Amino acid sequence: MAFVVDASVVAAWFLPDENGMVADEALARLETQDAFAPDLLSHELRNILLSAERRKRISPDEIFVILLRFASLPLTLSSSVDHVSIIRLAQKHSLSACDAAYLSLAISHKVPLATHDKKLAAAAKLENVSFV
Repeated sequence: MAFVVDASVVAAWFLPDENGMVADEALARLETQDAFAPDLLSHELRNILLSAERRKRISPDEIFVILLRFASLPLTLSSSVDHVSIIRLAQKHSLSACDAAYLSLAISHKVPLATHDKKLAAAAKLENVSFV
C-alpha cells in the first residue's frame, strides 16, 4: 500500500542524531511501496538541514550530500493546490498549512501517513487516517 511521508520522517532518514521506528518502517516500505509527499517537502527539508547545520549537527557539505540522496529517493511529490482542503484541515485542527498539506494528501489518496509530529498524528487520527 502506498503512503504519505512528511518532513519529520524524511529528516530522520538523513540526520545522524534523529531516528525512530516510524522512520525505519517508512524507509523499509519505500523499497516496495509508492510514497507521496506535497511538493513543499523539498523546502521543508532544506530548512531542516540549514537549521541542523547552524546548530553544528551536520557540516555545510553534508547538506548537499543529503539533498543529492533525497533527490534519488523514489518519492512522488504532488502539487499542493487543494487550497480549500488544506485551509479547512488547518483551521479544524490548528495545524500549519504545511502540516495540513500532508494530511490532505493522505486523505485524498486514501493512504496511511508517516509522521513523527504528534499534533499532525492527532489530527490524522481524528480524520481516520491510518499510520505507517
